[in-house]
Amino acid sequence: MQAPSGPQASDADRLPAAATTRVEQLRALLHHHAHRYYVLDAPEIPDAEYDRLFHELQALETAHPALRTPDSPTQRVLGRVLDGFEPVRHAVPMLSIRTETDTTEGGAIAFDARVRRELGRAEGDPALDYAVELKFDGLAINLRYEDGVLVRAATRGDGETGEDVTQNIRTIGQIPLRLQGAAPPVLEVRGEVYMRRDDFERLNERQRERGDKTFVNPRNAAAGAVRQLDPAIAAQRPLSFYAYGLGEVRGWEPPSTHSATLDTLAAHGLPVCADRAVVQGAAGLVAFHHRIAQRRDALPFDIDGVVYKVDSLELQRRLGFVTREPRWAVAHKYPAQEQMTRLNGIEVQVGRTGKLTPVAKLEPVFVGGTTVSNATLHNLFELRRKGVRVGDTVIVRRAGDVIPEVVGRVPGTRAAYVPNFRMPTHCPVCDSPVQREPGGIDHRCTGGLYCAAQRKQALLHFAGRRAMDIEGLGDKLVEQLVDGGIVRTLPDLYTLGVAKLAALERMADKSAANVVAAIAASRQTTMARFIFALGIRHVGEATARDLARHFGGIDRLMDASLDELLQVNDVGPVVAHSIRTFFEQPHHREIVHALRAAGVGWDEHEGAAAAPAGLLAGKTLVLTGTLPTLTRDEARALIEAAGGKVAGSVSKKTHFVVAGEEAGSKLDKAREIGVPVLDEAGLRALLGG
Repeated sequence: MQAPSGPQASDADRLPAAATTRVEQLRALLHHHAHRYYVLDAPEIPDAEYDRLFHELQALETAHPALRTPDSPTQRVLGRVLDGFEPVRHAVPMLSIRTETDTTEGGAIAFDARVRRELGRAEGDPALDYAVELKFDGLAINLRYEDGVLVRAATRGDGETGEDVTQNIRTIGQIPLRLQGAAPPVLEVRGEVYMRRDDFERLNERQRERGDKTFVNPRNAAAGAVRQLDPAIAAQRPLSFYAYGLGEVRGWEPPSTHSATLDTLAAHGLPVCADRAVVQGAAGLVAFHHRIAQRRDALPFDIDGVVYKVDSLELQRRLGFVTREPRWAVAHKYPAQEQMTRLNGIEVQVGRTGKLTPVAKLEPVFVGGTTVSNATLHNLFELRRKGVRVGDTVIVRRAGDVIPEVVGRVPGTRAAYVPNFRMPTHCPVCDSPVQREPGGIDHRCTGGLYCAAQRKQALLHFAGRRAMDIEGLGDKLVEQLVDGGIVRTLPDLYTLGVAKLAALERMADKSAANVVAAIAASRQTTMARFIFALGIRHVGEATARDLARHFGGIDRLMDASLDELLQVNDVGPVVAHSIRTFFEQPHHREIVHALRAAGVGWDEHEGAAAAPAGLLAGKTLVLTGTLPTLTRDEARALIEAAGGKVAGSVSKKTHFVVAGEEAGSKLDKAREIGVPVLDEAGLRALLGG
């Protein structure tokens, strides 16, 4: 490259060396992180940090224009086509819009002032109309419809050329394959593919259960699904779509405003977000920004701001573009939902079901509109997969009402060797042994009924309708009993009197008397119900009945060896290990004896009764999906009344699967291994009508 001559040379010569060096550093950093974000879908830093670096570069280039080059990240939309996808040249470039990072109302006021100044509007002139909408956190997509039929879908790419992802986009149910009504010869629709928060959480939970890699955030999960080379994998990812603009249009004159254009897209059957409006002037922009901020956490999907657009398309044309951005639009940000901070320590929390969760103790950081000092690390395996250790600089995410989580570490921030975190061998609450089932990913406290952290859950399960059936002992009352120290273990329930209950907040004498009566009535039960009420992991109602039938007495069950447990119908190694572990804890045996001493009992011959006779005697059925007229409980009752057993999973020992609407993996497994499948009518026929 030749050195500049003339006046430009003197300008360049006067540039501070520090500014030149920093600009080069910033360009290299931004190119690196843009590649990680746009191309690999594996960002190393949060959006807020990228924005900070970008704006620092912008400021330096503004102060020293000679440093601005055509390949600067500030001069073009970043991204490129991935290998494996056909390139698609956009007929109308997909450009980005300017970001206003002043999250106060000043950002909206400044935008309105700039627009009015560009249009030559005086202070006393009427307020401008703006179309206002949400800034979705997903992946921009261009949908091309020809004569109303979807023929191509492409990513934004570098703004000029994107990737052909048509087959993956066709898997999104919200996107119509054919437009409604009379469609123009060519209509390109711009919009955002995103993932709802609840879908994202369910997807990550499935990934954790399988021991697979989890996704950093909904945006990356959506981008990764769209860019899958195998459409079958993309189809398994729960994606959504909103339309927000146009690309190329032929044979049709769009309405005169942006808001009317969105109405037209909705009339064609395209999903358009209802959280949009037309407002007047800066005051309208400020009010919309504030209104959405109040509702941000309640939205079912992530947004990182709102978008303001001059509503008139004629005024948009007059305003035009500057470099890579339209003058007539801006994205007004909210506080970032991802930030960097230091991981000061890792503690372990014990959940209501005994699951141990490592929790990050953080240097307090403002993220997602609140100050966060604790964040979940989910489990040991995910913690190891993320490579997080105490002292690291980590990325913390908080979106909506989702529990804050550590999504990764910032590479290169660890100064010295730090040992890996290890899960405790004993529960930090009750000191019971901690175990992880073979092949499982979760560590659990074996304290069960004894562990204070699990006390509320244990009481609620014990009192459940299918267990001891103690009517009136619900969430609120259990919370009062436990928090007030009135009930510490299950046998304490049978010492409660009317006076003690009536003294509780919002508990009348009559209600207290009803609860005491229900507790007294629960003393006479069945061995199967009692076993189920203990809340032994993996022991459901059907297994509890099998255990009662096989052993006939609770003492024989408590003393049973693993080999003896494995002789019980449908009890495998995992269930047998869980039962043995439960009764190996002395405090569990003490609780059982104390409950018997409190008067809880059953006919000792009930457990060893012969298997019930009936049309389904000896048959195992599995229920899945929603039946037309029967609830799951009603279907179960009919099957058990006919001598059958209802199991929770499909195996070669399953005789029939009864499937209704929205049947899931159990139906697939039945077909795979050749188990007969019945609908509700087939079940009734099997039961003899």
